[in-house]
Amino acid sequence: MRLFAGDDWAEDHHDIEVMNEAGRVLAKARLPEGVAGVARLHELIGRHVGEDAEGAQVVIGIETDRGPWVAALVAAGYLVFPVNPLQASRYRERHGVSGAKSDGADAHMLADMVRTDAHQLRPAAGDSAQAEAIKVLARAHKTLIWDRTRHTQRLRHQLREYFPAALEAFEDLAAPDALELLGLAPDPARAAGLTRAQISAALKRARRRDITGKTSAILAALRSEQLGQPPALTAAYAATARSLIALITALNEQVKALQGQVEAHFGRHPDAEIYRSQPGMGAILGARVLGEFGDDPHRYADGKARRNYAATSPITRASGKKKIVAARFIHNDRLIDALMAQAFAALNASPGARAYYDALRARGIDHNDALRRLANRLVGILHGCLKTRSLYDEMTAWSHRSSELAA
Repeated sequence: MRLFAGDDWAEDHHDIEVMNEAGRVLAKARLPEGVAGVARLHELIGRHVGEDAEGAQVVIGIETDRGPWVAALVAAGYLVFPVNPLQASRYRERHGVSGAKSDGADAHMLADMVRTDAHQLRPAAGDSAQAEAIKVLARAHKTLIWDRTRHTQRLRHQLREYFPAALEAFEDLAAPDALELLGLAPDPARAAGLTRAQISAALKRARRRDITGKTSAILAALRSEQLGQPPALTAAYAATARSLIALITALNEQVKALQGQVEAHFGRHPDAEIYRSQPGMGAILGARVLGEFGDDPHRYADGKARRNYAATSPITRASGKKKIVAARFIHNDRLIDALMAQAFAALNASPGARAYYDALRARGIDHNDALRRLANRLVGILHGCLKTRSLYDEMTAWSHRSSELAA
């Protein structure tokens, strides 16, 4: 016996519809979020399973793949299909063109979708709690880095408006020495009054090299003639810059703290050694890639499936005599960002990767496309290593392409 349920979730409730294999609606309910809601869902399904509970299969469609509710459904033994909202929208259009939409109707649509099209959907991945923890940490770490970059760009914009000399003096505004000195002197007048000893001390604390030369260059830039703003406006800009400096300083501390957590959790994962053996992939990139791919050994049928999920492989649109091969624009931004970073680093870490990239460039392919193709190749290599539980080997990875690269 099989039952099918659609779960249209909101922040504080779930609209549920249960139907049988023939598509007949057996029950509808609105359940609260949390333990009470899960208990009522079990009761609702148990009422229709009857005495055949051991042999029954319950299939549930829901438009999310994470959270305690989904974890509870999987733990209860239900077959859960996280449905992409775009897929759900297209399925809804198959059965009606009016554009009408409601929570109850969406629950019905999801139940019918898993009843008729489950073979086209991917079940919830069986990733370990360890992999999920790595994903949470790696995502938070990367988000903080993005936030720091955003605030640094805002600081650069502010300084350009009233204190352009600071942009000449400090190449990296997020560096500890630059933040310390700008915090002491956020306006041109106070910056020009900084002493050689103050600047040298800040550079020493930041562990810079050539302190004497850098100190002289910073002093020269801060004391050079620059266009400025009226005192009142300069004071206002300085106040906002000081706030941004405090934010960036705090973000630097938290990025460093989370980096240690990412490295520690990643190092304890059974697949960590395989990921770290890949060219251009250290602990942080490895954690990001592992977190986004997950560690369910049955999630990807083959290397092609993993490359398609990574969106490094191209997509083909063919109709009649027209055929277009293009990059995938719908993708996991965090995963593709990490894979492209690995591909770029692999140019120096792997002779085979470098030769492959150079051969693509020689054919007139631009840098970004060549890097994406290299990332696609590296994803396939990673899949092979994970499947065979073996570390990366340069000769094994690239020897079969030697004749093609030489051609």
